[in-house]
Amino acid sequence: MDYNMKLVLKDGRTFLGHSEAANCEKIGELVFNTSMVGYQEIATDPSYTDQIVVMTYPLIGNYGVNEEDSESRTVGCSAFVVKEYCDEPSNFRFTKTFSELLVDFNTPMISGIDTRELTQIIRDEGSQVALITSIDTPEKECLKKLREWKPAHDQVARASSKKKWVSRARNPKFNIVCIDFGTKQNIIREFNKKNCNVFVVPYDTTAETIMEYEPDGLFLSNGPGDPTDNPIAIQVVKDLRGKLPIFGICLGHQIISLACGAKTYKLKFGHRGANHAIKNLLTNRLEITSQNHSYAVDDKSIEGTDLEVTHINMLDNTIEGVRIKKDYLFSVQYHPEAAAGPEDSEYLFGVFINNMKKFKEAK
Repeated sequence: MDYNMKLVLKDGRTFLGHSEAANCEKIGELVFNTSMVGYQEIATDPSYTDQIVVMTYPLIGNYGVNEEDSESRTVGCSAFVVKEYCDEPSNFRFTKTFSELLVDFNTPMISGIDTRELTQIIRDEGSQVALITSIDTPEKECLKKLREWKPAHDQVARASSKKKWVSRARNPKFNIVCIDFGTKQNIIREFNKKNCNVFVVPYDTTAETIMEYEPDGLFLSNGPGDPTDNPIAIQVVKDLRGKLPIFGICLGHQIISLACGAKTYKLKFGHRGANHAIKNLLTNRLEITSQNHSYAVDDKSIEGTDLEVTHINMLDNTIEGVRIKKDYLFSVQYHPEAAAGPEDSEYLFGVFINNMKKFKEAK
């Protein structure tokens, strides 16, 4: 293979590879995803803002991409790292190659990397900053850029919609306001399928503005970054708790937990994949889930709050779901819309709809 790019870690370890998409330099947090499929959904998920994604599955690109499965109108991640890339897809739905999608948004992809070794480094040492650059970039320059890199705190502002927009159902029965921290399109589609109009609003929308829509429920979406960087959204949950049903996923789950008095912390290397086993403490059943997050809710901080833990991760016992039943409020750490991934947790949309029905009847 003709190596023309390299991936450099902060301590100077270097992996040589070949450019498969945009020939540009990117720096970001290096994370890994264990999904065997779904690279299009992963690339277009805004939750990966400022992150370089290492795919553990060795062959990427073999079914191409299509116009229907993207989770946003752009590519969210900073770059992709793969073992082997296929640029000749074989799938009746594909409309362009994966590299063509990445080139459209000036996103590099480097192939020929030993992704097993890279994943083991992340697993053992934690998520860390990495630089993808030309093989000709001097080592001293690479290390200087890595030392000077600092994590941003405006990822949600960049990933969120800049203005309000509406996605209407054919036979609407409920109106939902979705606070967009970097929402995935399949979440909106799931609500529409279940007869819900969705009013999508920017991340910094206030409680007063939300109530002007006279919503039946409030949904807090997934998104990137540290949940404590979102004080306006935390205040919204405090202001609207008990005034209407609230449902959150991923970053929305963390924001709800913070608003209810809990604390969050950053995981060593996060949870990213489509096969994470979760135990539902309410039903005593296991669910296989799709996940993508760097932060978790501190289990010790739950004590003294009104929050009840409803789900736990079977791999590391981290909190995966909470609720306050009397306030019609609940949230989960994973992605129940399962794009891409299993559909074990799709029932949660039904739980939210049932909460909206009960709330209306109780008024």
